[in-house]
Amino acid sequence: MANASVRVRFCPSPTGNPHVGLVRTALFNWAFARHNEGTLVFRIEDTDAARDSEESYGQLLDAMRWLGFDWDEGPEVGGPHAPYRQSQRMDLYKDVAQKLLDAGHAYPCYCSTEELDARRDAARAAGKPSGYDGHCRDLSAERKAAYEAEGRTPIVRFRMPDESITFTDLVRGEITYLPENVPDFGIVRANGAPLYTLVNPVDDALMEITHVLRGEDLLSSTPRQIALYKALTELGIAKETPAFGHLPYVMGEGNKKLSKRDPESSLNLYRERGFLPEGLLNYLSLLGWSLSADRDIFGIDEMVAAFDVTDVNPNPARFDLKKAEAINADHIRLLDVKDFTERCAPWLKAPFAPWAPEDFDEAKWQAMAPHAQSRLKVLSEITDNVDFLFLPEPAHDEASWTKAMKEGSDALLRTAREKLDTADWSSAESLKEAVLAAGEEHGLKLGKAQAPVRVAVTGRTIGLPLFESLQILGKDTTLARVDAALAKLAAR
Repeated sequence: MANASVRVRFCPSPTGNPHVGLVRTALFNWAFARHNEGTLVFRIEDTDAARDSEESYGQLLDAMRWLGFDWDEGPEVGGPHAPYRQSQRMDLYKDVAQKLLDAGHAYPCYCSTEELDARRDAARAAGKPSGYDGHCRDLSAERKAAYEAEGRTPIVRFRMPDESITFTDLVRGEITYLPENVPDFGIVRANGAPLYTLVNPVDDALMEITHVLRGEDLLSSTPRQIALYKALTELGIAKETPAFGHLPYVMGEGNKKLSKRDPESSLNLYRERGFLPEGLLNYLSLLGWSLSADRDIFGIDEMVAAFDVTDVNPNPARFDLKKAEAINADHIRLLDVKDFTERCAPWLKAPFAPWAPEDFDEAKWQAMAPHAQSRLKVLSEITDNVDFLFLPEPAHDEASWTKAMKEGSDALLRTAREKLDTADWSSAESLKEAVLAAGEEHGLKLGKAQAPVRVAVTGRTIGLPLFESLQILGKDTTLARVDAALAKLAAR
């Protein structure tokens, strides 16, 4: 049932290139919002000046548009809770931190890094929890003054309640954290800069987020956020604590979490290879969710209609590039031919195309497109598949030549040339019969007979349907390439 009161957020940091794990999180939030006819808030968490960049910010917006995601509030859209970049909300965080201090929900902590490390080491040695031990929780005014006289600048810590915190995760069910496992935590640095532990829940509270769907790696911070929400509610800053759902890890090689440093995690890689947005999103949706047990291929509208975050599997999901390519191939085949030809356009031009622009023949491309569409896994494969149509001569590589041109290939090519010369070039079937007949004269089946012809004409051992390729290339060019291959064989 639709729930228009649903408000979810997607809040990436503009560091580096967008990665597939980030896209999967965006997809699940977007689908959840659209399924419930709710609101998607797109927020930029750019408080880390050392790592954030405007270039990455631009890439995030470009990626969202390429994937087809729209957002109801956020950059370039606006909304009632603007601004939507955390770097522009610093005064707000400072004000909330002061209110938490004034109400006793937070306190200044003067412990040095060395003191903290020493006490943590001692706790570990004694077999006790090594989190913050509450040393500065209840300092007297005199002790605070003494620390400040020493030149110590405090951080601000949030005071966790001395009780267990239990919540129902939308993906994982009921989870309980004991107080000894969730110590007091920092919310403001000594230099006054707010930490993620403060700004993220404060923004969620002020933007009235109802559901937080995020990665499993953030699960351990949830009890802190729930406690902070309770304090913010008491202060009149938050209306309610959102429901949390922690999405499963995306695993890469060696059962390790797919990280931003893994080459296969980069969204740009898939764009450059020619994945369709709908193919990539279909695959990423399967990393923790499924439309049905017996159906892997579906459109984004079908996903939105069916998506329920409580159906997400909490177990880690393995990223399988071969399956991603197979699903993308199915989506390529679902395009109408006109759409397919338009989407291939970037790979038929510089810098991808090895032929001169003036040698590109639109009529040949249009004739070949339907045959190519059924063979590609990704759009970038089109360049190598059709280059023989536009290059002055085929791009032979030595391995393909050696593999196809066995002993006797010259005799076969001569026979095939004779029969192709007299074939009906208005029919691909006639060209097939010509090569089949040539093979029979030399005791070869069609598969063996066509291999030398394919390499002579296209330069490759595998490719698009051969006889349709010959027909589109044309009789004169085909026979000229067979002659060139014969001359090359004679010279060896």
